[in-house]
Amino acid sequence: MNIIQTSGFSLESLLRGVLGIFSLLVIAFLFSRDRKGIDWKLVVKGLGIQLLFAILILKVPFVYSIFSFISKGFTKIIDFTNKGSEFLFGNLMDYSESWGYIFAVQVLPTVIFFSALTSLFYYWRILPRIVYGFAWVMKKTLKLSGPESVAAAGNIFLGQTEAPLLVKPYLDKMTKSEMLCLMSGGMATIAGGVLAAFIGMLGEEFAIHLIMASVMSAPAAVVAAKMLLPEKEKFNSTLEVNVGGEVSNELEAISQGTTDGLKLAINVGAMLLVFTALMYMANYILFKVGVWTDLNFWIAENTRYSELSFNMILGYIGAPIAWLMGVCKEDMFLVGQLLGEKTVLNEFFGYMSLGEMKNNGLFKEEKSIIIATYILCGFANFASIGIQIGGIGALAPKRKGDLANLGFLALIGGTLASLFTAVIVGMLI
Repeated sequence: MNIIQTSGFSLESLLRGVLGIFSLLVIAFLFSRDRKGIDWKLVVKGLGIQLLFAILILKVPFVYSIFSFISKGFTKIIDFTNKGSEFLFGNLMDYSESWGYIFAVQVLPTVIFFSALTSLFYYWRILPRIVYGFAWVMKKTLKLSGPESVAAAGNIFLGQTEAPLLVKPYLDKMTKSEMLCLMSGGMATIAGGVLAAFIGMLGEEFAIHLIMASVMSAPAAVVAAKMLLPEKEKFNSTLEVNVGGEVSNELEAISQGTTDGLKLAINVGAMLLVFTALMYMANYILFKVGVWTDLNFWIAENTRYSELSFNMILGYIGAPIAWLMGVCKEDMFLVGQLLGEKTVLNEFFGYMSLGEMKNNGLFKEEKSIIIATYILCGFANFASIGIQIGGIGALAPKRKGDLANLGFLALIGGTLASLFTAVIVGMLI
């Protein structure tokens, strides 16, 4: 299939985008635990920040060049990682060899190396200063508390269990609204090491979109969280980035980051092994059901799918949402399937599927691939609820009950944040 390039901004894309944003606001309103308490000024400001950010990057050459430079930095890091991987794995890293593409060898090492770099930048106080700058802007524009501003900014660069360390002294005293904002932000964005891995999976041409997605989803997560659970209590306005638990020198920072990255890489690999196997098992069972009931024949004759499968079910569930995000009708089932895979399984599985679909030429429009990139960019899946309860709960044991109570709401908030980002970008490209 010859893929069609993005059509650019048009009246149709604008109207589709407005309809998509309105639909997401309605969903957030319906799931809200205090509909009368929603601060609509905050909602408008948050979405305005996202729209402004998207326009600046996509339409202003100078700003685009800055983010293009940053994205090239990520791709260069991947090149450096590959050199280290070649030392360990030799010609397993060569795509031209008969081994082909090996995820564990060609993607997971990026997570380890970038984790080590992040730890080093944290030790040098570079990362805390950047986080503080983002937090200051969010606090001033959205009138957030100090701790949730820092956590929201930290989620752009760190993982959903690492960012809470920046506000560890305040976790026990956070309001429920602040806690949901922290959790939703963790599910709406991705860690730097994972971001670099996704760039390695999709190709460097998607690097700028992945970086944009993580940054833009931070204010979107605030909008979603504050609609789902508006703030009614007095909060702490102190803006401070916690840098406790520091290491003694650069070598220790690199060692600690490497160890943390290795744990994350092993965890990602293990989850992918299990979820991939479960997906194939589910598809096998559904295929047999289709054979026994003759559903497979009907599906092959009347749909784009050849048989009853988990992929087909997710595709049809997610297709209307994909269309609202700006995806063309020919690709909406593919993107709907990806949204379902990300939510039920995880974002790594979703990006793996996206990479395969892209390489096999299944999409009609490049715009659909770009929108899918934004939709998948976040940790909003069912497994993350348990990860956050365990990770954040270890830092604040007294709040485990609140974390469990807010888990599903955080999943909705994180998903809505990624969709807000996707629909705004889909409106402009």
